[in-house]
Amino acid sequence: MFPLFNPDTSVQTPFLFFTGKGGVGKTTAASSTAVALADAGKKVLIVSTDPASNLQDVFEVELSNDPKPVQGVANLFACNLDPEEAARSYRDKIIGPYKDKLPDSVVASMEEQLSGACTVEIAAFDEFTNLLSNEELIRDFDHIIFDTAPTGHTLRLLQLPNAWTDFLEDNTHGASCLGPLSGLSAKKDLYAKTVKALSNPDQTTLILVARPDASSLAEADRAANELKPIGLKNQVLIINGLMENYKAGDPIAEAFHQRQQKAIEKLPSGLNEQTIYYLPYVSFSITGIQQLRRFSSQKDEESPAAASEPKEDLVLPGLKAVVDDLSESGKRVIFTMGKGGVGKTTVAAAIAVGLSEKAHRVHLTTTDPAAHLDYVMGDRREEHSLSISRIDPKQEVDRYKQEVLNQASPDLDEEGLAYLEEDLNSPCTEEIAIFRAFADVVAKADEEIVVIDTAPTGHTLLLLDSTETYHKEMERSTGNVSDNVKKLLPRLRNPEETGVIIVTLAETTPVLEAERLQQDLKRAAIQPAWWVINQSLYATNTSDPILAGRAASEMKWIRYTSDLMPEKTAIIRWAAEEKIGYDQMKELIL
Repeated sequence: MFPLFNPDTSVQTPFLFFTGKGGVGKTTAASSTAVALADAGKKVLIVSTDPASNLQDVFEVELSNDPKPVQGVANLFACNLDPEEAARSYRDKIIGPYKDKLPDSVVASMEEQLSGACTVEIAAFDEFTNLLSNEELIRDFDHIIFDTAPTGHTLRLLQLPNAWTDFLEDNTHGASCLGPLSGLSAKKDLYAKTVKALSNPDQTTLILVARPDASSLAEADRAANELKPIGLKNQVLIINGLMENYKAGDPIAEAFHQRQQKAIEKLPSGLNEQTIYYLPYVSFSITGIQQLRRFSSQKDEESPAAASEPKEDLVLPGLKAVVDDLSESGKRVIFTMGKGGVGKTTVAAAIAVGLSEKAHRVHLTTTDPAAHLDYVMGDRREEHSLSISRIDPKQEVDRYKQEVLNQASPDLDEEGLAYLEEDLNSPCTEEIAIFRAFADVVAKADEEIVVIDTAPTGHTLLLLDSTETYHKEMERSTGNVSDNVKKLLPRLRNPEETGVIIVTLAETTPVLEAERLQQDLKRAAIQPAWWVINQSLYATNTSDPILAGRAASEMKWIRYTSDLMPEKTAIIRWAAEEKIGYDQMKELIL
């Protein structure tokens, strides 16, 4: 058995990064650690770098980019690094000095140039580096804890200090996707300090959080291997939600425990080299200061009254009803969206298999940097009328760069070509390349149904929300916009063509994030088609005290979800075995 994670003895450095696959409990682990350290007399700042932060749900307080005290916990402060808010502040800082000095047309041009996704990224990145290099802030706090976005997005964030430093070192013409580099060049020392802090084992610990299941352990292993080369070598692993005791004779509890043990037995060899801790699976929902303290004290006082409450008669259809509806309605583009870890990939794969079984031609793809689709679909890549792909960032960037250079070469001299090549070497190019690839995939709907497994919520919304912005950025960098990009937003807004499936768990944070997602989609004139509640213990008949306690707590959120989408909410019961491959996906839609 692994030792229990105890912040008092397990935390050795001032900077702590909690990362891992979506839904593994990063925010819970980070927040309970922050509370425990603060209760022990340390002054602590906890920061979310997730575009879809859940920190405010866990602490039950509204947060912004500026640190604020957490009520009920002396010495604890919290903030969200909101990308859009950071971008607004960044634009005001850059453009403000010129507003009364330059013609309105020039200021308008600057505002347009700084409205792109590149600006959002660099602004959020600036906030992040400011924290890591702010000596006054570092002196003021004993610990700064970063609750990060799911792994793919975090890998990019933590790799950006090196990427931007290298870009600024190599750039000789003073251009970037943000325009003149005078502002960025002044930050070279800041970025260098960030790289130094991240790679210093006396300053930074990377805490990989995983559930005791194969996919999240594999994700933790991937993150560990990708971050070591950039200097983040001081790593530990927390296996979160380990079921220590269970009721013998309860088939659900026995299967739950056995599934966890099988995953641990097959722990990736690279993770065995790490220091490994565990946190227990508990019967209660971990939101609010009281529950965070209860969790950090490791006392799971059972709530027999809640666990023994009679189940309400909440009858919801299964995933088959969703597939039938999508088939009959003639949808051509289908998205699965939601918080990381709720099972978007599995639901997307099952829907694609279900539509394929109904004799539709289907293309299943993913925009998630972590690319869990390969794992979920197993080794069988093509089946019947179903094809599978992924948007690979490196391939798309290489393809995009080459295409831009080929188009521009006839009209540029050697110096102009060198200038363009430097511009394309900016880390921002990746966002443009991926967006264009996303538009190209959606265009396949002219010939077949396209099912898209998206990245976790915040990253997906940045992608969908900024369609017109990408138009402008691509016009600036390439001089033209493809037909696929032009058609993208009208297609996404057409409910006869596009269906968004919001996937959630019957728990506080996933449901509240999914509700915010639905509101954001509606503001973008995109109407969700279904909600799917995944991996429900309520839908089982477990009598294990811990699992039954969790099942009882689900009822509130199942009712809440059903009220949001009456007659368009489906439920999938918790499965003893992880579904992998085409044939097992069919079992989910029977």
